[in-house]
Amino acid sequence: MKLVLLLLSVLSHRSDGVHITQRHRDSNGTWTGSGSLDADVAVDVDLSAVIRRVDPRFLSITIDASLAAEEKFLYLLGSPKIRTLARALTPAFLRFGGTRQDFMVFTPQRDHRPDSGVSAGASCEKLELPSWLEQRLKKEWTQQQVVLLREDRQRKYRRVKFTEDAVDLLHSFTNCSGMDLIFGLNALLRTADNAWNSSNARSLLQYCESRRYRMSWELGNEPNSYEKKAGIRVDGNQLGQDFTHLREILSESKFYHNAGLYGPDVGQPRDHRIDILEGFLQSGAEAIDACTWHHYYVNGRDTSLEDFLDPEVLDTLTLKTNEVLEKVKLVSPGKPVWLGETSSAYGGGAVGLSDTFVAGFMWLDKLGLGARLGLDVVMRQVFVGSGSYHLVDDNLDPLPDYWLSVLYKRLVGPEVLKMEALSNLGRSKRVRLYLHCSNTNSYRPGAVTLISMNLSKKAARISAPALVSSSTVDAFVLESEQPGEDGLYSRSVKLNGELLKMVDDKTLPELRGSRLPPAEHLQLPAYSLAFFVFTDARAAACRQHGAVR
Repeated sequence: MKLVLLLLSVLSHRSDGVHITQRHRDSNGTWTGSGSLDADVAVDVDLSAVIRRVDPRFLSITIDASLAAEEKFLYLLGSPKIRTLARALTPAFLRFGGTRQDFMVFTPQRDHRPDSGVSAGASCEKLELPSWLEQRLKKEWTQQQVVLLREDRQRKYRRVKFTEDAVDLLHSFTNCSGMDLIFGLNALLRTADNAWNSSNARSLLQYCESRRYRMSWELGNEPNSYEKKAGIRVDGNQLGQDFTHLREILSESKFYHNAGLYGPDVGQPRDHRIDILEGFLQSGAEAIDACTWHHYYVNGRDTSLEDFLDPEVLDTLTLKTNEVLEKVKLVSPGKPVWLGETSSAYGGGAVGLSDTFVAGFMWLDKLGLGARLGLDVVMRQVFVGSGSYHLVDDNLDPLPDYWLSVLYKRLVGPEVLKMEALSNLGRSKRVRLYLHCSNTNSYRPGAVTLISMNLSKKAARISAPALVSSSTVDAFVLESEQPGEDGLYSRSVKLNGELLKMVDDKTLPELRGSRLPPAEHLQLPAYSLAFFVFTDARAAACRQHGAVR
């Protein structure tokens, strides 16, 4: 069944200087307000077949290895608040890795336990960080970030020792939160002939196996930058051999013989980086379960607000993704491709941008576009930790992108549907739309979710076809706490006019949609992000689980 969302006639519905109603929900539940219209948008959709199906853990998260630069900071993962926030993002992978994973050495020390009142091996119910220790660690973490930032700028990284405690805490956090842990191993431990020295990894694997810790593995982070950060150059072919060696070690283990192995976590295609990926695939493709690469749009040190709202910047993801997909398909057809680490801006993020409301446009567009292009998993850098691109701030309070991620998890299913958006000005650029089947944990089969964003300072109108417009719509509209461009810098967000914040450390607010009656079109306010769930769409593609077309 093909449904065509017909664009209402520009001549009959809009002329210069004419204003339309821009609906905002007030405290009484009434949609009010007005604003000038930027565009009418029509969408050509096909609800008869699924064009792609991503991993159920498509939206996943990372914890940067910098959090373990001093092992005590991993005890923050025992905070009741952080575990509550993590559980709301399941199902998901949690990747532990990053630049400092290649400077971390496992150093067993079984009798070492900090005097914290926390037992790393305790049950989920008992493992809870005391509030006094949480406050102390948060304060010390703020100071620690200054040290980490200096190391990043100077590219001088010290070797970090970690013990069983670090592994216990990471595993406990993911296990109690319902996530699947991916642990990044140090690839810069090399032999005299520049092959990977696996002895330290073997020691870690033996410990994890003795504790029956179910987890997956990676080896190294951004091998394209090894020379800059450590003076070591590893070509793609050697990297593939290193992964093959690790796969052989896992295969020898009764416990880990079927464990996931992902890599090579190379930076986005540029100069020799694609050469590293090509060489790696030739020698190591069979060793991995998914090919991982990293993507950031801009440099966090010299970007601007305009970059975060620029459709051309957002569209660069298509070129980079297609380049990686083509390389993988050529050597290993059918191999899943993941964004193993990604956010808005590299270099730790853009201060005052990557942790504010405006970052949501890059994040939501990456989720929508990435799924449509062919990525199976997208891992957000970072859940908690250093930098400005975190989902949870240094006080462990959720930032706008966290709430956006939770709504995505609750409302968007893994099935991607075919659609194309056109505006009265041609192909839609500042109104960006993606269509999925709805999450069946929240809605019955047949419902569809329209992922929507308006990068413009003016409201937009999305027309709806007769069949879909006969469906009731649940609207989840995210706007900044403040109106206009100033609000883009806000670290708070409103859902349908209500400010989002935790009820207490163990309770999230009820994320309610606004029930809209059937109508000819939807309103998308200026600078807004939205999910529109057509509860009665009865999409054939979403009522069956057949093959992807």
